[in-house]
Amino acid sequence: MTEYIPSTTEWVRDQVELYEKSNGQEGYELRGLPVIIVTHRGRRTGAIRKTPLMRVKHHNTYVLVASMGGAPKNPVWYYNLIESEKVELRDRDHVFMAKIRLVNNAEERAQVWAAAVEAYPPYEDYQDRTTRCIPIFIAEPILDE
Repeated sequence: MTEYIPSTTEWVRDQVELYEKSNGQEGYELRGLPVIIVTHRGRRTGAIRKTPLMRVKHHNTYVLVASMGGAPKNPVWYYNLIESEKVELRDRDHVFMAKIRLVNNAEERAQVWAAAVEAYPPYEDYQDRTTRCIPIFIAEPILDE
């Protein structure tokens, strides 16, 4: 069994623990808006990592925004996802596998970015704070697993 290594960031660790311990009945919101938990593998350690992200739905997919609050660099989980083909998502009590891909197409990016900003308006400010183009992943639920 692969080891789970909780985040070194206290609020992230606490959010994940509360969310999972209550099966999504508590810890489902951050700043008054819904979040999901993304479970992925560390690219160096192979350990299981869990990251709470704002819940952004676009059609039948989830949008994973690597904003890091508009910091000048990408969050660590971004690099883990770059090297992955799928992740586990938890949306309250619904847990499922999802195929992921980085959005590179400008037209598609504009559409999913609009959905992200609608779900969580501060993303627009985050993009204004940084010179990097904030990466976005699409996570498409895998129905046969």
